Amino acid sequence: METTLHRQHENGEMNGVVWAFDGIEMGHSRSVFQALTSFAGKSEKDVVRLHFGLKGDYRFDYAQLHTSYDLVGSHHNLMYTKDFDITVHNKTLEVETFGVQYPREQFIRYTEHASDTLKRFAEQVADGKNVMLSEHWGSISPNIQQVIDQVLHCRYGGDLKRMFMLAKSIELLVLCADAYDAAAQRGEPFLKSKADKEKIIAVRDLINEKVTDPPSLSQIARSVGLNEYKLKRGFRETFQTTVFGYLAEQRLHLAHRYLLDTQKTAAEISFELGYATPQHFNNMFRKRFGQTPAAVRNNP
Repeated sequence: METTLHRQHENGEMNGVVWAFDGIEMGHSRSVFQALTSFAGKSEKDVVRLHFGLKGDYRFDYAQLHTSYDLVGSHHNLMYTKDFDITVHNKTLEVETFGVQYPREQFIRYTEHASDTLKRFAEQVADGKNVMLSEHWGSISPNIQQVIDQVLHCRYGGDLKRMFMLAKSIELLVLCADAYDAAAQRGEPFLKSKADKEKIIAVRDLINEKVTDPPSLSQIARSVGLNEYKLKRGFRETFQTTVFGYLAEQRLHLAHRYLLDTQKTAAEISFELGYATPQHFNNMFRKRFGQTPAAVRNNP
């Protein structure tokens, strides 16, 4: 079941969509404000929440955890409290989020034979404890972002869509737990300040806006006020890939979407996305997706 949402805030509005399937709810929302403000959220559902901040900076006060989290765009975490009372203080005029809610008992069944990280978290959930997967919020990697994009641009209907959404809700859970384990192994972070992390997020947003005509590394560094060394190392730490590795991945996924959602030819797509030749595009696409652009279009 798919439900569209609209909520008017005092200084803005929220538009979103919620998909409900197999007891799980998955949702996406975008709030646009005319001024910086605060608003409350409340729920009595007994669910485990997987939260993603896609865009925008905000702080939220979490009553049950007696904690405030000061967050910049591109973050995720897994949390459980039986009741849910938060107050959000937006620090940018646009905030975009995505989330998955798993019923408590269902989540415990899913994670019974999962990684040690998820099993420890699930044990605390089973004991009714208020808990976050990590005090350090993870960054949204290209793999996580691509799964979210697949949900937002899902072309299936009926039972196929239900199965697709269920699979993606579990995939996101696995990717986030894996990202937490990888971050724990890396140890002390390179980026120390919130300001530097905000600059790295700005780099990602700049690349996303200019996929078809990307600036050079030196231009990116100047535009966000970082030296190239800090830019390259900070970007890899945050997104687990290089700046140009991220750009290449975004190009290919944009091409994949064009093939499904437009009538543009593969040659037109390759030219628009800046590939040297259609053959080069074809080779890179096959290497990434295991099939040619023509095969994707003929068998979506």
